[in-house]
Amino acid sequence: MQLTPSPSAARFSRRSVIAGALALSACGRQATTEAQPPAKASRNMTLQEAVAGDWRAPADKARDPWRHPVESLEFWGLKPGQTVVEFWPGAGWYTDILAPYLAANGGKLIAANLEPTDPTSAKVVEAYRAKLAAKPKLYGEVEITAFGGASGPVAPAGSADLVLFLRNLHNWMAAGIAEKAFRDAFAALKPGGVLGIEEHRAAPGGVQDVLAADGYVQEAYATKLAQEAGFVLEKTSEINANPKDTRDHPFGVWTLPPVRLTAPRGEPADPAFDRAKYDAIGESDRMTLRLVKPTA
Repeated sequence: MQLTPSPSAARFSRRSVIAGALALSACGRQATTEAQPPAKASRNMTLQEAVAGDWRAPADKARDPWRHPVESLEFWGLKPGQTVVEFWPGAGWYTDILAPYLAANGGKLIAANLEPTDPTSAKVVEAYRAKLAAKPKLYGEVEITAFGGASGPVAPAGSADLVLFLRNLHNWMAAGIAEKAFRDAFAALKPGGVLGIEEHRAAPGGVQDVLAADGYVQEAYATKLAQEAGFVLEKTSEINANPKDTRDHPFGVWTLPPVRLTAPRGEPADPAFDRAKYDAIGESDRMTLRLVKPTA
């Protein structure tokens, strides 16, 4: 596969990668480092109940028609009693679903958050911890680890049933740590464990910008990275597809909801920018992949 960096790639600093992760992530809460999941799943909360929970912010629920959390998590095989690793949970959009569900059903959530190596990333991690700490009975014991260029294992080797990459692959490509993300996920998973990916999908063919400067990633490229780490593509889904997305937006994928940029990143908003066309598109077209760590 031919790879060339975008001319605009140089604008991507580590700080802009963190900012992108923040803008495109979700909601969460407290954590401890030594959670001990119950031995038996109790099935006290359905996935539908977790998604409908009144603890979720109205703005987060408003995005369900675009992110399809029930259908996506069922596709990836979420079940009671599992150990799940969520990479870069951001503010915790998916954590608000995963943590209550797993806490109620004898499972465990591990949040592989940003490495707190600067004030911006440290603030993100602290806000996530504070959110979890505010409702410990709801969220249970979420273990917070770290993922980044210098991080160690995100979870004990071979301990996870499910690892999730939720609209962050483009950020890791920009930071040069995408290959490490796949290796770390592979190491964390049990044989037969699943890697679930949701990512902004570029048009097929052409040349993949290795830094994904517009936020879009070719499905074939994402699959190739996963296969190089040892994963096998089991199946794909169009759950999160959006055929209205033309992918040619002036400020990349961030022109679309929910970020809705009206000027390049780091510049003041342009009040004269006409958002109507982009709001009519809605959120991005996304690939949804289910990959498996082989059993032998």
